[in-house]
Amino acid sequence: QVQLVESGGGLVQAGGSLRLSCAASGLIISNYGMGWFRQAPGKDREFVASINWSGASTYFADSVKGRFTISRDNAKNTVYLQMKSLKPEDTAVYYCAADLTTRLSTLKEEYEYWGQGTQVTVSS
Repeated sequence: QVQLVESGGGLVQAGGSLRLSCAASGLIISNYGMGWFRQAPGKDREFVASINWSGASTYFADSVKGRFTISRDNAKNTVYLQMKSLKPEDTAVYYCAADLTTRLSTLKEEYEYWGQGTQVTVSS
């Protein structure tokens, strides 16, 4: 039974930081590339960041580049998204996802498994 469970979301003031975690069960994340996506109400789910199977390569959306960091701890079967200098436009539900191809994919249709999401709200 594959499960990806996000945690760490909440309410934070603009300029603050937040660290999201995605704990996996039923799969070994070292066999997967991992990604983070986000979706605001009424908007499409958009790519945020991705990391290859080993963590040696990462990729970020232009909107978060320089502010967000994606990392993984394969021994803990967990992937992280460290968010700094948060802006109100970062407000969304954040989802982690697993890509069996292990590629650095920005396309949501290429990911096999998804978590339920965690809400991040950034206030002014």
